[in-house]
Amino acid sequence: TSDWEIHYNSSRTGVRLIGPKPQWARSDGGEAGMHPSNIHDNAYAVGTVDFTGDMPVILGPDGPSLGGFVCPVTVISADLWKLGQLKAGDKVQFVPVSQDQAVALREALDESIATLTAATAHIKPITPTSPVLAALSDDEHETGVVYRAAGDNYVLVEYGPMELDIRLRFRAHALMLWLREQNHDALLELTPGIRSLQVHYDSQKLNQRTLLDLLIGAEKELEKQPEWDVPARIVHLPLSWDDEACQTAIAKYMQSVRKDAPWCPSNLEFIRRINGLDSIDEVKKTLFEATYLVMGLGDVYLGAPVATPLDPRHRLVTTKYNPARTWTAENSVGIGGAYLCIYGMEGPGGYQFVGRTLQMWNRYRTTDFFEPGKPWLLRFFDQVRFYEVSAEELQQIRRDFPNGDYPIKVEETRFNLKDYEQFLANNDDEIQTFTAKRKQAFDEELQRWIESGQINFSSEAPIEDTGEDDIANLPAGQHAVESHVAGNLWECLVKPGDTIDAQRPVAVIESMKMEIELLSPVTGRVVDVRREAGQAVSPGTPVVIVEEITE
Repeated sequence: TSDWEIHYNSSRTGVRLIGPKPQWARSDGGEAGMHPSNIHDNAYAVGTVDFTGDMPVILGPDGPSLGGFVCPVTVISADLWKLGQLKAGDKVQFVPVSQDQAVALREALDESIATLTAATAHIKPITPTSPVLAALSDDEHETGVVYRAAGDNYVLVEYGPMELDIRLRFRAHALMLWLREQNHDALLELTPGIRSLQVHYDSQKLNQRTLLDLLIGAEKELEKQPEWDVPARIVHLPLSWDDEACQTAIAKYMQSVRKDAPWCPSNLEFIRRINGLDSIDEVKKTLFEATYLVMGLGDVYLGAPVATPLDPRHRLVTTKYNPARTWTAENSVGIGGAYLCIYGMEGPGGYQFVGRTLQMWNRYRTTDFFEPGKPWLLRFFDQVRFYEVSAEELQQIRRDFPNGDYPIKVEETRFNLKDYEQFLANNDDEIQTFTAKRKQAFDEELQRWIESGQINFSSEAPIEDTGEDDIANLPAGQHAVESHVAGNLWECLVKPGDTIDAQRPVAVIESMKMEIELLSPVTGRVVDVRREAGQAVSPGTPVVIVEEITE
């Protein structure tokens, strides 16, 4: 029943919402991160409402396919077109409907488009119920399984408890392979996460109940699964440590999103502190010694991997940005929760930066490392190892690699779950000691947040009333340069006393992922600057006052 206002930083990637702060049922996300919104990464449905910290975002068609934030509701497929009509300052409400209503509304929409007649919507709001559609208990299944609704066209299958366990990833992999073998025309896409598999299906062809019967029946078939053993590769990648592109993204975040976040100005110092390490060099040593197992792809875009160290003694745990960044350089490398991500494209993000590497996706060329029809570099169960290069070397590598002119080392291998679990057992004492030290540092950081009030951070600062926004009584000859949109003052280009020509920019507003210049209406002298960089503005907010110069 709450009204949610559309944030100025919205696009096809996602529509940010301003509204009531959620009341969380837990204090933190454990291994997934410090904020209670953090979860072990799973697939996202288009139209799902993704809480990146306390800020909700409706994920659009260009949004992430996989991520580590909780998603409580999803816009039904019949209403996805409405997302494209939203602009900054608009307000929306969410109305709960049943699965049957959602399917009927989609059928009516398709009929309307086919016949070019107006569709009549008959919405009967319901009382929200549990998203859990079915479950297999620990008594019925080796790990337990939960089946969750994710809108009217998706079902999320979750295995085991909410913890990082590579055995659970194998479970999701086995179900994915089994469903592929069924070759059902209503199954559109299968996306594995850390301990889950999201099934994207056509609800016009396949009833949700029938799909559940298929999924539950699959578990009986998979009980016969032999020893878990899969082909894999060891892929060696260059990494520019603390790359300047990462530093630029942090600076942008501090200017336009949150200047005093615990992870600013240095993500590396934050990683050191929250893991109880003695120096940033220890962070660096741990990262370059680790072997990262690729557990998911498309986290968050274009074949980007989500990976975790095979050796738990290399698992650095962090929390994700709250709120998320609005900009991240392509192929930045970050850590969120116990996971590492390589960003497949420029866009939003929340993982703590460690550096930058080469391309995960090749848009235009087939090379030795990008197969025909498969423009992504990595595969499930690949093992990634990093070696250090300078920022200058990486720039040249990034020019050469998409053209097939930079070779990377790739070794064929296999990953056997039984052997891996034996390795864990052999090193259990050291693993437990490392984990306990890390947890103590994590808990101490959480306590500092509580004591300083950071745990209750509000992502939306109100638009400040300077007392100078009334421009009705400006002296003759003075003109206000106003913002035309809701947004953030990214940069002021002038100062009092400057002379400016007519139609020259005086400031830049950041809104809807765009930079919008504010132009002086006259040739004149700047007499006042009423907003500073980083402050929020709304339509009509005066930013600069210019006094006209007449000949």
